[in-house]
Amino acid sequence: MSSVEREAMEYDIVVVGGGPAGLAAAIRVKQRAAALGQEVSVCVLEKGAELGAHTLSGAVVDPRAFDELFADWRERGAPLHTPVREDRFLFLTQSGSVRTPAWLLPKCFTNHGNFIVSLGNVVRWLGREAEALGVEVFAGFAAAEILYDEAGAVAGVATGDQGIGRDGKATANFQPGVELRGRYTLFAEGSRGHLGKQLIARFDLARDRDPQTYAIGIKELWDVNPDKHRPGLVVHSAGWPLDAHTYGGSFLYHAENNQVSVGFVVGLGYRNPYLSPFEEFQRLKSHPSFRAFLDGGKRVAYGARTITAGGPQSLPKLTFPGGALIGCEAGFLNAARIKGTHGALVSGMLAGAAAFDAVAAGRRGDELLAYPQALEGSWLQQDLHVTRNFKPWMDKGLVVGTLMFGIDQVLLRGRAPWTLHRSTPDHAKLLPADQSSPIDYPKPDGKLSFDRLSSVFVSNTNHEENQPVHLKLKDATVPVAVNLARYAGPEARYCPAGVYEFVKEQDGTNRLQINAQNCVHCKTCDIKDPTQNIVWVVPEGGGGPRYPNM
Repeated sequence: MSSVEREAMEYDIVVVGGGPAGLAAAIRVKQRAAALGQEVSVCVLEKGAELGAHTLSGAVVDPRAFDELFADWRERGAPLHTPVREDRFLFLTQSGSVRTPAWLLPKCFTNHGNFIVSLGNVVRWLGREAEALGVEVFAGFAAAEILYDEAGAVAGVATGDQGIGRDGKATANFQPGVELRGRYTLFAEGSRGHLGKQLIARFDLARDRDPQTYAIGIKELWDVNPDKHRPGLVVHSAGWPLDAHTYGGSFLYHAENNQVSVGFVVGLGYRNPYLSPFEEFQRLKSHPSFRAFLDGGKRVAYGARTITAGGPQSLPKLTFPGGALIGCEAGFLNAARIKGTHGALVSGMLAGAAAFDAVAAGRRGDELLAYPQALEGSWLQQDLHVTRNFKPWMDKGLVVGTLMFGIDQVLLRGRAPWTLHRSTPDHAKLLPADQSSPIDYPKPDGKLSFDRLSSVFVSNTNHEENQPVHLKLKDATVPVAVNLARYAGPEARYCPAGVYEFVKEQDGTNRLQINAQNCVHCKTCDIKDPTQNIVWVVPEGGGGPRYPNM
């Protein structure tokens, strides 16, 4: 807690995170207030330099949630311009592929009626709609601390102090953080939220739930030759370059303006410490099924973000005194459908409605129980329930998992009388190096494949260098004494931005160098570190990537 006196601002509802969930919650509060002629004050706090700056997704979206948020979203100019026209699902070998017939594809893998979008542009549009309704949006300010009242209920958040030097002392540019106090605070930080982690621990929200499971998604945006562009084409793949025991797959979406989104997802429960999700993605693009579209094109953007993918078995308790978890902060992504925007929007709307009703009734600081109750009867709950066994089946490997999930979806239509569970968190699945095989990755060619530093460059990532390192080590000796010695230093490979680097000193010893200015805020290190020694905390607001239209 800061020892400097901070300015305090009072709101009825404080929303932490300016992504789809947070903005949908703020919008729904204002819509309900306007319908009843009431005044309810709402603010949204976003750590990115602007709304959408940290937003990254494939993305194919289900418009049903947009219909519920704004029935006239088309007339309002929502940037959903490219309807899906064709689905292809491929199983890859190193040099070939097998396409799954349309009649064999489970319904969850089909995208008729959906749209290919830039989620960053969608977020910017949502932000404009929110501000038009009177929501106050503060971009470039990172929520660094949770505020509690005397009874222990959440009472808001405080932004981080600005102008603290790397030595921990105030510089000439010092500005104390600001307290944003609210009757209720909704947390929408996205996957593995810094404050959400604290809330889950403090209020024991994960009790009796399966351990959450995550994946890392890495994405590039390409300008492709017009003769190779197929607007509305959606391609998904599984198999090569990953082995049959490692969960993952790719996507390639043909959007508007001769642009293609290409990306790779790797489950963070992988076992081989030599595996590099970034390098696997670079290999993927050499496959004929991808090269055919990308050859002759130009990469224009890069980014990475973790995905909360455990499904309903891993959803934490959503409410606690004074607030709630929404969107990917909680884990509403449907991994089988390969989309989560609809879950973020719906959870945000339900929580926003519950918060408005509580404020309108004169309440403060209690639990918004109407939110999980509304979720229980919603189409979102059914959407998640039908595919609940996807990740547990895929934990069995590509062949067995595909077969059993196919039976689950095609024959049983998601109505299996059982629910499968997991018991091991992702970080605990990593094997020691002496039980694993090194992987020889090819050097980047600078045309289809690239290195990490050039990739970080096109992510427009920047941090004020004279600030405390925001990647904290609980014990500074562990990276070398344990991670390097036992696991061959996996942090140098799982990070998609070159943040972690083992450097050999003149005396022959090793040390871990943390290049924090490269961090794209993906949170992979916080999740996959086998000793759980790395803790990601927010840097100064406005730092990190600045994605244009990812």
